[in-house]
Amino acid sequence: MANNISKIEELEKLARELEPSPVQRKVARDGVVDYTENFINHIETDPAYNNSRKESEVFLYSPISEQGEPLDGVLSSLKKGLDLPALNPASGGHLGYIPGGGLYYSALGDYWADITNRYAGIFYASPGAVRMENMLIHWVASLAGYPDNAVGTLTSGGSIANLSAIVAARDAKEITSEKIKKSVIYLSSAVHHCVFKAIRIAGLAECEIRHLPLDESYRIKPEVLEATIIEDKQKGLIPFLVVASAGTTDTGSVDPLQKIGEIAKKHNLWYHIDAAYGGFFLLTEYGKEKFKGIELSDSFAIDPHKGLFLPYGIGMLIVKDKQALMKSHYYQANYMQDTLNADEEVSPADISPELTKHFRGLRMWLPLKLHGLKPFRACLEEKLLLTHYFYAEIQRLGFEVGPEPELSVATYRYISKKHEPNAFNKRLIEEVVKDGKVFISSTTLNGKFMLRIAVLSFRTHLSTVNTLLEKLKEKAAMLEKLDKL
Repeated sequence: MANNISKIEELEKLARELEPSPVQRKVARDGVVDYTENFINHIETDPAYNNSRKESEVFLYSPISEQGEPLDGVLSSLKKGLDLPALNPASGGHLGYIPGGGLYYSALGDYWADITNRYAGIFYASPGAVRMENMLIHWVASLAGYPDNAVGTLTSGGSIANLSAIVAARDAKEITSEKIKKSVIYLSSAVHHCVFKAIRIAGLAECEIRHLPLDESYRIKPEVLEATIIEDKQKGLIPFLVVASAGTTDTGSVDPLQKIGEIAKKHNLWYHIDAAYGGFFLLTEYGKEKFKGIELSDSFAIDPHKGLFLPYGIGMLIVKDKQALMKSHYYQANYMQDTLNADEEVSPADISPELTKHFRGLRMWLPLKLHGLKPFRACLEEKLLLTHYFYAEIQRLGFEVGPEPELSVATYRYISKKHEPNAFNKRLIEEVVKDGKVFISSTTLNGKFMLRIAVLSFRTHLSTVNTLLEKLKEKAAMLEKLDKL
């Protein structure tokens, strides 16, 4: 026993190194804060994109070892391996994929959440954390016109939110294994690819998947949807789910939500809307009008790390029917029996795949409380106007454009006088991103290689968009002079 006590005391001494002293905490905190302050202070002048990958190899040749390393060396590795290579998602020059955010107050919320380590999965364990997150859920549900008894959960992003919704739809409509091959899902070919992944993960890959034809603005045609449902019923199939988009990734298109909702209700389909990208435009008058019909859905996904400019890692699922989520996700283990009577609030663990759950709500709650809604609404309205400004200006430069933007995504391409359009625009995007000042992306629409602008970073302003216009004009003129690309 004495030997065990000695060993325990020896191990305790080493284990206590995991609790730095006040002085050690201050040194580390000051070093990290200085580093991040420098990052923010130079964010407007640092490149949005760096084509190099070599620097990231620092992590391959710096193994985890028994002994710790000095803070300066660790921060140096981070600067070299993380900040220098590839895309800088925090930059206002990120105009490519749907940008994430990175609000400073969210970082403080994460710091607070990580230090206190509140467990946000079950009301019994942390009533404050659960009530905070449920309040945020109810607030977002109310933006969409959902009833007061709607429920939801904060997820890691839109992918998990869409997956949970599709699983809930499957179970609510009782699509059991013997029915799968006769069951039908209706969606647009422009729906986010995570929906296709979710269908596969949910065991529904053998369903009949109807890729609905789109109009000239890449939106579902409601009349075709209804005709297809009626035809499928006549064939003895089981239509059970339709997925619409409130802002597609390719073009920012918004499906006719009202008409689709009416059709879904008429034919008893679960109606899910992927509003991961576009949903928070509901904070604007334009968005409220554009998204009419979202209140008819059974569920929707929405990402605060997009339209609320929060750091990556926070999505949201809202569902009207609590029992539908419970049916798919609730499970009670023996060791959790002490939590059974703590039912004053819906626990996230009971309506989501997660049991161990990070306290994500604080990264959303803190900036909303400190800033208020006014700057968020102004920022969203600014992005809508910037996109329309770009759409008009790019045409003045001689570019061909895709459909008029409904939200903050626009597509465009340059028609060269002597080079094949797809090859020219592929080279054009390479030249623009190689420059590094701004980052754009591309997509393919009806066989056309299209350039794409996505304006959603809270740091993107008029000067950023003008920089992109200048770069596109400059690089297109340079390439047009070449005899061969």
